[in-house]
Amino acid sequence: MLDRFFHISDRGSTLGREIRGGFATFFTMAYILVLNPIILGGAQDINGNQLDFGQLVTATALVAAVMTILMGVTANLPLALAAGLGLNAMVAYGLAPLMTWPEAMGLVVLEGILICVLAATGLREAIMHAIPLPLKQAIGVGIGMFIAFIGLVNAGFVSPGDGTPVELGSGGSLSGWPVLVFCLGLLLTFVLLARGAKGAILISIVAMTALALVIELVADGVEWGLTTPEVPDSLVAAPDFGLVGAFSLFGAFGTVGLITVVLLVFTLFLTDFFDTMGTAVAVTSEAGLLDERGRVPRLGRLLFVDGIATVAGGAASVSSNTSYIESAAGVGEGARTGLANLVTGGLFALALFFAPLAAMVPSQAAAPALVAVGFLMMAQVGRIDWARYDIAIPAFVTIIVMPFTFSITNGLGAGFVTFVLLRAVAGRARSVHWLLWVVAVAFVVYFAIDPVEQLLGLR
Repeated sequence: MLDRFFHISDRGSTLGREIRGGFATFFTMAYILVLNPIILGGAQDINGNQLDFGQLVTATALVAAVMTILMGVTANLPLALAAGLGLNAMVAYGLAPLMTWPEAMGLVVLEGILICVLAATGLREAIMHAIPLPLKQAIGVGIGMFIAFIGLVNAGFVSPGDGTPVELGSGGSLSGWPVLVFCLGLLLTFVLLARGAKGAILISIVAMTALALVIELVADGVEWGLTTPEVPDSLVAAPDFGLVGAFSLFGAFGTVGLITVVLLVFTLFLTDFFDTMGTAVAVTSEAGLLDERGRVPRLGRLLFVDGIATVAGGAASVSSNTSYIESAAGVGEGARTGLANLVTGGLFALALFFAPLAAMVPSQAAAPALVAVGFLMMAQVGRIDWARYDIAIPAFVTIIVMPFTFSITNGLGAGFVTFVLLRAVAGRARSVHWLLWVVAVAFVVYFAIDPVEQLLGLR
């Protein structure tokens, strides 16, 4: 029955691969259960109010569980969802200082409704289909570099340097037990991948978590960062749903005015829209699910569920929920269907009650998976025709801007604008789909949002 519903055999997968993939995806993105509450809980709204950390953990796990399962059942894709990094920071430090928390979350709900409308009308899907295949491949490569860089940063393998943007470790050298855990995990992952071991990524995560637990027990004063690998006093904690439904749909209009609301929703929308697009293309491409024209299967359902996830995230006060590039870790373990999402979503549901257990995995144990997945996604770079500058230059810009600006959206925007510009100056403006022109203009406004706000007297 599972095989027929999810087409497991048709996609060259097995039940074991889907289960392993679901576990791998969960463990590589479980950090959001800690990071999202830290980002949102560490900010204050216009009245100086802060969101409760425990309630944020519960709501983050709840929405991630429901939306991930919904994506798996409706779109049959191994694409998990959770509170979006970058989007939560935008809400915490861009919206909350201007209004109350319920009003800020209300704008997230409005943005999600807009996304759902575009998905229902087919416009969002049309935009994705209008993008040339080489640019989609470049998006996958850029995101691969981006998540590999995230893994290196989260593990402390690289950090801001003294006089340099980044440097090796801290002070130009590697030191400390946590970095050792990362290095050993990365080497173990690469060895297992090279030998074709099944469950390579998941084996590495579990093994390095066990090693981290031992180190924490025998060593003194180890600084792990966000998540300390400790055996908790209690494995069970009662969930607190106090933030669910704490939003004001139209309250921000009276607080900051119509023009500011429109600009804020527009900025949220662009970031959410194209983060999802880039993630969907990259993950499904890595899974070998794109058709011969580079199209994502069941794209309409994927985009509509993603819009619902944005609405749900705002309604639960955990910011917009979006598709997660860490899903590529599950794909790396062989996941090809939505069955893997049932596993990932089920683990998020368990995290409602077993949050202390989920928090045992330190970032240094999970980060090697991100670097390894970045390596796997680099394979797409060979499919780009580098001899055609009208394609190669936008692809190059897309690839380098994502990791160097720490933003998928920035890379997408820079690539689109460059592609349209080069086609126009070469006298091939008519070959560019009209939707790409609209998107390119929107991104020009996005990049120039500061002078636009100054011209409108908003700053």
